[in-house]
Amino acid sequence: MKSRFVLALSALLLLGACAPGQAAHYDTILRGGTVYDGNGGEPFVADIAINGERIANIGDLGDAEGDIEIDVAGLAVSPGFINMLSWAVDSLVIDGRSQGDIRQGVTLEVFGEGVSYGPLSEAQKEAFLAGWLASTGDEDELRTRLGLPEGAPLEVPWTTLGQYLEFLVEKGVSPNVASFVGATTLRVHQIGYEDRPPTDAELATMQQLVREAMLEGAMGIGSSLIYAPAFYASTEELIALNTAASEYGGLYISHMRSEGNRLLEAVDELLEIARAANVAAEIYHLKAGGQENWSKMDAVIEKVDAARAEGLAITADMYNYTAGSTGLDAAMPPWVQEGGYSAWAERLQDPATRTRVKAEMTTSTDAWENLMLAAGPEGTLLVGFQNEDLRARYTGKTLAEVAQERRTHYADTAMDLVVEDGTRVQVVYFLMSEENIEKQIALPWLSFASDAGSMATNEPFTLTSTHPRAYGNFARLLGRYVRDREVITLQEAVRKLAALPADNLRIADRGRLVPGHYADVVVFDPATISDHATYQEPHQYATGMLHVFVNGGHVLRNGEHTGALPGRVVRGPGWSGEPATAPR
Repeated sequence: MKSRFVLALSALLLLGACAPGQAAHYDTILRGGTVYDGNGGEPFVADIAINGERIANIGDLGDAEGDIEIDVAGLAVSPGFINMLSWAVDSLVIDGRSQGDIRQGVTLEVFGEGVSYGPLSEAQKEAFLAGWLASTGDEDELRTRLGLPEGAPLEVPWTTLGQYLEFLVEKGVSPNVASFVGATTLRVHQIGYEDRPPTDAELATMQQLVREAMLEGAMGIGSSLIYAPAFYASTEELIALNTAASEYGGLYISHMRSEGNRLLEAVDELLEIARAANVAAEIYHLKAGGQENWSKMDAVIEKVDAARAEGLAITADMYNYTAGSTGLDAAMPPWVQEGGYSAWAERLQDPATRTRVKAEMTTSTDAWENLMLAAGPEGTLLVGFQNEDLRARYTGKTLAEVAQERRTHYADTAMDLVVEDGTRVQVVYFLMSEENIEKQIALPWLSFASDAGSMATNEPFTLTSTHPRAYGNFARLLGRYVRDREVITLQEAVRKLAALPADNLRIADRGRLVPGHYADVVVFDPATISDHATYQEPHQYATGMLHVFVNGGHVLRNGEHTGALPGRVVRGPGWSGEPATAPR
């Protein structure tokens, strides 16, 4: 009897309890918008009511009253968007407002492409601190970012992945956050940067770390197989990790071993892992890189469609640009990178090693993924330096231009820049075809991801350049590809931005506008929403997004950020229901 009473009371509170004859009352009412509910059906005009963190009612609310009422007639109202591959792991620590993505309607950031911010060994914590210190140059600033008291010893204040996500929420973030556990992180935790298989004991420990991460709410396993040391992992190792994740309903999501010369073979490996481990699988940022590989996209689609017809749950995500962005490590063979950055940089200063690396950098191969050769030095744009002098001189120039300026071969130039900058150097590679971009957008099983941080148009973010996808990926879909080019309908775009990724992640109460779901709601003008970021001027906000609610909190109002930080941790299907309480 008590449980029935509680359920009835909860229902009344959700719907806006009122006495007979009294108008219903809600915290917020969005009046008269065109509702795209996320299911992909025809839009309809309705009011939407929010109470607390949840959607309370949808329909003609008539005389109902709200503490806040907003006229959204003529505007699109939809579920908040899910960024299936976010690198906001650091940018949210610096600025929790997530300006770049919030202004596009992103209400959930999903991390974990190979690297996740837990579980961390002591050696990994030391490496994190060293990297952050190198980028900030200020111990006090780093303490502030990490929430440490003034003068306290510098330390990473979390160990597990769940603790990292809770750290973000406790610090305060506007969007919700979620993460896969990174296969690279697990490998480094046990093996370091060596090119060897794990021992039986090491692999068993890696599997146990997966189970613990899944219980803390990880979405599954994420991999990034073109990069060292992930490149060293065998298919069997990946199957073992995913077998552990499958016990908790985890998804395998992968930057596959090749997106170019061995693209089809890489898809086969992903399907093999999905079958053997009994997991759903997703292809990160689907692409055919390099002009000689563009024609392979049809065969990729055929493979995925056949696997789905077989009963495998295979999906993909993408960003809406013909260029990708990563480091100059993707221009050099994995063997030279064994042992991590310091060992790599030391080898690049040995003449005999340089000769061998240069030969491999300039020779087409199927043995590893050479993005620089696929793009060409003229299609390799330098955007991210740690060294201030290099940043001032070369940001926005191509590798070919810098090589000409230095009067060195482009391969030597790339090696020199990695050594001089103390990092892998962030670059933009022009690799894909516009025809394939549109073909992929139309795929029913494809969602979207920025593969970037969520930044603001102020320092420290503007001290370096970036890829325009950091500010424009989602607005670009809705403006360029939906409104202007009519590649898909707006209702289908919303499904792909919200319900589809929510279903793939097995999130039960987000991704659709349904009473009882969390109130992740966005309001935008389909006629004006646009991206403005360019490769030369990337730090420009998208426009046309007017209101964003996260868990009922009003984060964007009339196109301006309110400063609200209502984001919370969104956990995967294996979550134990307990907070991450492992010792720090």
